[in-house]
Formats: sequence, structure tokens, C-alpha cells
Amino acid sequence: MPRFAANLTMMFNEHAFLDRFAAAASAGFDQVEFLFPYDHPAGLVAERVRRAGLSVVLMNLPAGRWEAGERGLAALPSRAGEVREAFERAVPYILELKVPRVHLMAGIAPNDDEHGRAYRDAVAWCAERAAELGVDIMLEPVNRRDMPGYFMSDVDAAVHLIEELGLPNVRLQLDIYHAQIIHGDVTTRLRRVFEHLGHVQIASVPSRNEPDGEELNYPFLFDELDRLGYEGYVGCEYRPRGRTEEGLGWLAAYGHRSKVTS
Repeated sequence: MPRFAANLTMMFNEHAFLDRFAAAASAGFDQVEFLFPYDHPAGLVAERVRRAGLSVVLMNLPAGRWEAGERGLAALPSRAGEVREAFERAVPYILELKVPRVHLMAGIAPNDDEHGRAYRDAVAWCAERAAELGVDIMLEPVNRRDMPGYFMSDVDAAVHLIEELGLPNVRLQLDIYHAQIIHGDVTTRLRRVFEHLGHVQIASVPSRNEPDGEELNYPFLFDELDRLGYEGYVGCEYRPRGRTEEGLGWLAAYGHRSKVTS
């Protein structure tokens, strides 16, 4: 059965960020992921992770001025220096939190050769730097309905770049929610990209709520991941309909149990 990681950017928003680690542990999670921890010192975040008995399986590299609408810098030719600075900013967090994989966001950019070269160069540089730390670089295709103008919005294009670079620590981050909106035909695509798969994320489609209904048959997809031999993590990157804990019933079928006792 999949090993589920709570996404602490999306889940447990009833709590301040630093308090979400304890909340996730109490709800039965052993692994977590999140986008950006950078508002808090690395040591403080690491202390909360250790106190909760968790491991961090994924985080994002800094992605520019998020509040101003930026969604990454990697495909922006004029921001190459900032991509490298962003990676170095993440290094203390990678080390303190022992994060094995980081997501490099492409950014809002035209899908042309100039921006494609910038993206390729940024991925290659970050992968080389990440290899020094024993870390994987994750490429995630994001649908343009949710994120208009996002450069990397095609699973096949991401796989093509991974194969072109041929670097062992550049892997595909497949958010099934995004893949369904971009392409559909998720099961066949899982089979096609499996050799490059480094991380999976889930949410219902189209609401991006708990993965317990709507378009996708997640029990079937989880069985497919088992059939394929997937040994990684499944990040729960969804928006709870209400309080996070009240929407975790879907996990019970997979042996997940809350650690809270009444």
C-alpha cells in the first residue's frame, strides 16, 4: 500500500505552520511534505520535525516572489543567477531536515526555445549541485487552468527533458490531479513514465479536495502503483473540505490510523 505524506502547505491549515507537524503526527502521519519553509529558521523547523517524530520527504526550492504572482524562476533567462541563489538558500533546510528530494518550479513563461534553454540549464545546474548533497531534483508538470502560463505543463515534455539530460537525480514528480487535467488517461501514463517516477501527489478532480471520489478511482490507481512496484511516497496535496482531521476517513482503508485517543 502507498506510504502517504501529509502536505503541510495544503493540510492542517487550522494550525500555524510550525504547529502542523505535531498535528500531522497526531493524525497518524509519519511523513510530510510542504512547499516553502523559508519564513522560519531551518533549525526551528527541524526541531519541530524531530519532536513530532516525522520525516520530510519533499519540499520546494524558493520560487521567487510568490505574493507577486511568481511561480518559479527556472525558465526565466534573466533570473538564472537567482535560481542559483535560491538553491543555496535552501541548502540549510535540506541539510537540517534531511530532505531527499526538492521540487524546482519552472515559472510563468512563454513555451519557446529561449525559455526552454533557460529551463534546461537551470535544471542541469541544480541537479549538479543537488548531487553534491545526495538530493534529487523533481520536475512537476502543472496544469494551466490552475496556474495560467506555467512553463512546464506537459508530462511528456518533462520526461523528454529527463531523458535528454540523462542525470540520475532528475526525476518526475507526478501530481495525478494535474496529470488528469492536462492529459487524462492517468493509468496508461503512469505505466509509460514509471521508470522516471520519483514522487506522486494526489487530490480529487476537479475540486482538489480529499481523494475520495469525483473523476478518479484512486483505489484502482493505488493498486496500479503497487503493481508497478512503486516504493516512493504519495503526497496528499489537497484542500480539505473542512477541518483536516474530519476528512481523513478515506485513509482508513489503507491501514492509516490516527494516534489521537479519546
